[in-house]
Amino acid sequence: MSDDTRQNYSSQEGFILLGFSDKPQLEIVLFMVILIFYILNLVGNTIIILVSCLDPKLHTPMYFFLTNLSFLDLCFTTSVAPQLLVTMRSKDKSMSYSGCIAQLYVAMGLGSTECILLTVMAYDRYAAVCRPLHYAVIMHPRLCLSLAATAWLSGLATSLIQCSLTIQLPLCGHNQLDHIFCEVPVLIRLACVDTTFNEAQLFVASVVFLVVPVSLILVSYGYITQAILRIKSATGRRKAFGTCSSHLVVVIIFYGTIIFMYLQPVKSRSKDQGKFVSLFYTIVTPLLNPLIYTLRNKDVKGALRKLILGKIIG
Repeated sequence: MSDDTRQNYSSQEGFILLGFSDKPQLEIVLFMVILIFYILNLVGNTIIILVSCLDPKLHTPMYFFLTNLSFLDLCFTTSVAPQLLVTMRSKDKSMSYSGCIAQLYVAMGLGSTECILLTVMAYDRYAAVCRPLHYAVIMHPRLCLSLAATAWLSGLATSLIQCSLTIQLPLCGHNQLDHIFCEVPVLIRLACVDTTFNEAQLFVASVVFLVVPVSLILVSYGYITQAILRIKSATGRRKAFGTCSSHLVVVIIFYGTIIFMYLQPVKSRSKDQGKFVSLFYTIVTPLLNPLIYTLRNKDVKGALRKLILGKIIG
């Protein structure tokens, strides 16, 4: 069977998304958990977007980037959760080839964009804490738009390159995808040819979008910590730590799980571990953003309260 014939076979037949079908009881529990998390994700991130756009006091660089992050998380989770929920509650675990490829491109692009966007948000916090007198000059609207555009375009570019290389691999009729969604490392594992080049290319991309951003974020927070410790007022220190700790928690959780998935050799990963890790950074982490930023942020809570009261009175 030629490579073209093998690839055409997969294109015609699509994929069987196994997920957690070998653990029926766990699958039922996970279905309910994912459904609840997805609904909360939609509500929480939509609230942040609305509040940030409608309250003039939140028209600042920090909330501009937070709005981008919330919209990104909405799209990221939606690219995975609905299909996963349908598959988990259906006897038919099949997914069309075109649907899988679309999910592959979208999820990779949005995930890569978030890696860069979190780095941009760390730079914003560095400017706010370490250069407060020059903050408005440094983070002017044009720069904010440029940084956000850079994050989105870099995610799009790496998705086009990485996914295009992956879908060219012949799968030799292998169409059982032992994972929760179509992801580059999983498709590479299905290939029936030498994947050394693809694995090396994935590793390089992972270093660029994971290791480098994490390093820059840690450097930023090193300077931020030094600046906070120089603040004489205990109240000022607590406020500064509170502002930055939310972002740092999101960073640690997001990068920790995704690095575990992408910086290990493809064939050394445990399948079940990979499923749970992917579940975490596609379903759980996007919900943590609105929870952390709303429950620990007085500005957002105040704006939300004002918005609700305004609707009631109006």
